[in-house]
Amino acid sequence: MTLSKKKRLWKRIRHSRVWKSIFRHGYEDTKRNRILQIRSNIFLHIHPAKIPSQAGKIRFTWCMGGITFFLFIMEVVTGILLMFYYRPVTEYAYLDMKYLEFDVPFGLILRNIHRWAAHLMVATIMLHMLRVFLTGSYKPPREFNWVIGVTLLALTFLLSFTGYLLPWDQLAYWAITVGTNMIRAMPFIGHEGPFAFVNKYNDIRFMLLGGTGIGPNALLRFYVLHIMVLPAAAIIFIGLHFWRIRKDGGISRPL
Repeated sequence: MTLSKKKRLWKRIRHSRVWKSIFRHGYEDTKRNRILQIRSNIFLHIHPAKIPSQAGKIRFTWCMGGITFFLFIMEVVTGILLMFYYRPVTEYAYLDMKYLEFDVPFGLILRNIHRWAAHLMVATIMLHMLRVFLTGSYKPPREFNWVIGVTLLALTFLLSFTGYLLPWDQLAYWAITVGTNMIRAMPFIGHEGPFAFVNKYNDIRFMLLGGTGIGPNALLRFYVLHIMVLPAAAIIFIGLHFWRIRKDGGISRPL
C-alpha cells in the first residue's frame, strides 16, 4: 500500500461516524483543543482536564493508586478464569485446587498470579493510604474521597479474608477459625464482646459462617462474598473514587 493510499484510508477512518462518536475532536496541539479532547472523549472524560505539574511526578504519588487499580483488574481477570475450575462444595474444593495446580495447563501459574496479586494489592493500597496521609491529601476539599478510600481499604481486607478459605486446606481452615473467633468479640454484634445484645446463634460470626462452625455453609457464603458481593461493592466505590478525584481537581499537589 502506497503512502498516499494510507493517508486516504486514515483520513476516511478519522472522518467516519464511528470515529467521531468516540473521538469528537482532532489532535491539533492547542490548549483549548487538549481540554476538549479530555472532556469529550468517552475514555478520558473521567480524568480532570488539567492537574498541577508537581502532582504527576512519581516521587510524589509513588503511583500506588494506579498500581492498586491494575492489580484489582488482574484479580478480576484471573478470578474469572479460576471460576471455571472451582466448585464451592467441601467435597470438591480442595480436589479442584489440586487439579488446577497439577493437571490444568498453566493452572499453577494462574493461581499464583491471583494469589500474589492479592498480597501485593493489600500492600500497595496501604502504601497509597500512607502517601495520602503524609502529603495531607485527605484535607478539604478531599475529605469525602478519603472516606471512600478507607472504605476501599476495608473492602480489600475483606476480599483477601474471604478468599483465604476457598482452597479448603488446613491453613485456610484454621486461619478463618482464628479470624472468625476474633470477630465474635466485637462490641454489640459479637456475642462475647462488650455491650452484646446477641447470642452465638445470631451474632456476626453465625451470620458469616452460616452456623456455629466452619463447614459447607461457610464455604458457600465466603465464595459468594468473594466473587460477587465484595467485587461489586469495590467496583462501585472505585468509580466514586475516580469521580471524586476528577471533581476535586485531580491529584493534590505537594504541600
